[in-house]
Amino acid sequence: MNDSSWGAPPRVGHGGPPAQGRVAPQPAGPAHGADDAAQTRPMPIVPHAGGDQEDHGRDRGAARPSGPPAHAARPAPDGTTGDPGGPGPAGAPPHPDGAHPSPATPHRKRAGRDLRAAIGVGLGLGVVILAALFLVKDIFVAVVGAAVVVGLWELTSRLRERKGVRVPLVPLAVGGVGMVTAGYLRGAEGAWVVLALTGLAVLAWRMTDSPENYLRDVTAGLFAAFYVPFLATFVALMLAADDGPQRVLTFLLLTVISDTGAYAVGWRFGTHKLAPRISPGKTREGLLGAVAFAMAAGALCTEFLITGGTWWQGLLLGLAVAGSATLGDLGESMIKRDLGIKDMGTLLPGHGGIMDRLDSLLPTAPVVWLLLVVFVGAG
Repeated sequence: MNDSSWGAPPRVGHGGPPAQGRVAPQPAGPAHGADDAAQTRPMPIVPHAGGDQEDHGRDRGAARPSGPPAHAARPAPDGTTGDPGGPGPAGAPPHPDGAHPSPATPHRKRAGRDLRAAIGVGLGLGVVILAALFLVKDIFVAVVGAAVVVGLWELTSRLRERKGVRVPLVPLAVGGVGMVTAGYLRGAEGAWVVLALTGLAVLAWRMTDSPENYLRDVTAGLFAAFYVPFLATFVALMLAADDGPQRVLTFLLLTVISDTGAYAVGWRFGTHKLAPRISPGKTREGLLGAVAFAMAAGALCTEFLITGGTWWQGLLLGLAVAGSATLGDLGESMIKRDLGIKDMGTLLPGHGGIMDRLDSLLPTAPVVWLLLVVFVGAG
């Protein structure tokens, strides 16, 4: 994840008093002229990592070595500094001869991903999902089970690579498919039973390895069992209703439209950060866009897709989806930030991995299932 708070370059021209004796004067001689004066200037001071405003206040009355004034080292709006010997664009090393290349062009908003690939993959996935959803329900259940297995593989692989956490994948994958299937055939009770059995299988499977970090590994395994397959089971619960395909379609449409509204409004109007420490790209304006888009789509979906639904129920449903989708996205961002990665995988060009597409869907599934049961019944 690109984040300016990670590894921000130090700022030149702020800090304590100049170091003494860091550069020794060169002996004068006939071959030395104006160049000697430049070589005997003290080296620029790189400050400690601290509060910029506080350091700036201390520097106003401090003695300074010869060279550019303090204000010349302040970053310009385009991320450069006025110090000819300081850093150029944020994160770039100084130019070898002390001069900067041509000024950077004005910043332009960019999507950050290959939009052509993202749109193509998204359309392809949409066709497969809709075909499975409305042709044969059992095929759609198999699609959900496959997504669960791939998502578990991505999550456990990243945990092992980045944190050394050894989560047993085999019992999680078998239990995950069992949870989705049991939820579709036996309802919520069946899903709970399989979740408990999956937890026991993770505990037993991990016993075949060394006892070191056993508690850490099985805790991560139980988290993975809940986070991916159990939350995905609520999609199967929606599908089991008489109007199951319409309920699942409503769930998918509202989540996608919520994300689209957040992106479109945030990209165009976003100025106030929503959670800068978690996901710097998200804005409060984007959240308002997600709410507006999801509520409008919810009113249409409940009026025309859900049997017995009304438009005002769709407004509440859309509001809840916007909240749960945003929280799910932030939660996934927290996991990736903790792991120090940008994407969970590379399986889907322009999107990342399966888990990068499930981040909003997984926590939204139980919310939509519950509200539809409350509004129009289990079906």
